[in-house]
Amino acid sequence: MTGPLTGIAERRVSALLDDLVRIEPVIALHGPRSVGKSTVLSVLADARGVPVLDLDELGTRDAVTANPQTAVATQGLLCVDEYQHAPQILDALKARLNREGSLPGTAVLTGSTRQDALPRTAQALTGRLHTMTIWPLSQGEIYGVNEDFLPALRADPETTVAARPSSTTARTEYVDRLCAGGFPLALRRVGAARDRWFDNYIRQSLKRDAIELVRIRQRNMLRELLGRLAGRTGQILNLANVSQGLTGERRTIEDYVRLLEDLFLIDRLPAWGKTLRSRSAASPKVHVIDTGVAARLMRITPAKLAGLDPTALVEFGHLLETFVVGELRKQTSWLDEEVSTGHWRTHDGDEVDYVIEFNDGRVLAFEVKANERVSGADLKGLRTLRETLGDRFIAGVALSTGLRSFTYEDRIHIMPVDRLWTSIG
Repeated sequence: MTGPLTGIAERRVSALLDDLVRIEPVIALHGPRSVGKSTVLSVLADARGVPVLDLDELGTRDAVTANPQTAVATQGLLCVDEYQHAPQILDALKARLNREGSLPGTAVLTGSTRQDALPRTAQALTGRLHTMTIWPLSQGEIYGVNEDFLPALRADPETTVAARPSSTTARTEYVDRLCAGGFPLALRRVGAARDRWFDNYIRQSLKRDAIELVRIRQRNMLRELLGRLAGRTGQILNLANVSQGLTGERRTIEDYVRLLEDLFLIDRLPAWGKTLRSRSAASPKVHVIDTGVAARLMRITPAKLAGLDPTALVEFGHLLETFVVGELRKQTSWLDEEVSTGHWRTHDGDEVDYVIEFNDGRVLAFEVKANERVSGADLKGLRTLRETLGDRFIAGVALSTGLRSFTYEDRIHIMPVDRLWTSIG
C-alpha cells in the first residue's frame, strides 16, 4: 500500500519564489530537512536553464569550500542547495554583489537550519538577503486544492461561513491526517514503513544535523527532551516542568530547546497581545512542526487516537491544535503581506489558540476544539478578545470536528476543521 501522496505536489511557495527572484538579489529558502526544498529549487533552476550546487554532496561541498569565489562566479541565477554546509559562500556572494551591484535574481539558496543559527559569516548578506520558510505540505498541497480560506475569511466572514455549510469529514479521517503529517516521503508510505521513516528522520536530525550546528555534550538528553516536548505539544512551554529529572543545567536545557527550533523540529508560538490587558500572559506555546513526527515520538497510532478514553481524547486534542496551528502557519506564509501571529492567554482563564494580526491592526482569531459540539462556554476567549479589540476584531472562528458551519453570534463562527483546506471559490 502507498500513502495519500503519489506524485509531486505543487508547492504554493514556488509561485512566491518565482516572483521574488525578479525583485530580490538573494533569496534563502529555509525549512526542515526532507520537506521538498531541493525539489522547489530544482524546478526553478530547470526553468532558467541553470545548474544546482548541491552541498549535501561531499565532493561539491569540498570544492565550494575551497573555492567560494569561483563557485559564485556563474552566469545567470546561482542556485545552492543546503548552503549551511559551506556558509563561506555568503561572503563570496557579498563580494560579488559589492562588485556588480545588488541585481535582482543573483542567487537562490536553500538551508535546513534557521539562518540565525549559522555562524557569524552567515550574516554577511544582511539587508540583501530575503528569507522565506517552506513548511511541510499543507492539506491542500497534498490533495491538490488551492486553499483560499484566510483571504476569504478576512474579506467577508459571513459569506465564507455560508459558502460551505456542511462537511463530511469524520473524526477518523482527521486522526489519519494528523498522524500522517506533511513530509512528502512519509506521505508516500503507510504503516511500519512510515514509522521507520519517522524514526530515521528523527535520528538523522539529532545525530547528524544537530552536530553540524553545535557541539552536543549530552546526545541522549537531547532525544529525551524532544520526546518530552512532543508530549506537551499545543501547551504552554514550561522549561522547569519539561526538564524535571534531566541532569543538564538550566542553561543547557534552554540551549537544546533553541537547537530543536533551529532544526525545525519544534516551534515556539509567542504570546500575542501582551499589552492588551494587564493580566495577559507572556509565555509561549510549544508546537512540534509536524504532527506525524509528534505522533511517532509519542508512540501514538491512529487506532489509539480513535478511542474515546480520557487519555486518547487529551492526546487527540493537543495534536489537533498543533495540526490546525500548522495549517494556519503554512497559509499565513503565502499571504501577500507580513503578519504577526501568536496565541492569546490571560491569567483570568481566557485563551485563544491562534491569532493573526494584519498590517492594518485588524485581527482574525481561532480556537481549536476536538469535540463535535461547541458550546457557548467554549467561546469565552473569543468573546473576550472581541470585546477587547472592538472594531479591530474581524472574526473569531472555533474549528471543531463537527459537520456544520454557522454563525454563533456577532463575528464569532463555528466551522469544521476541514474548512481550512476546502476551496471557497
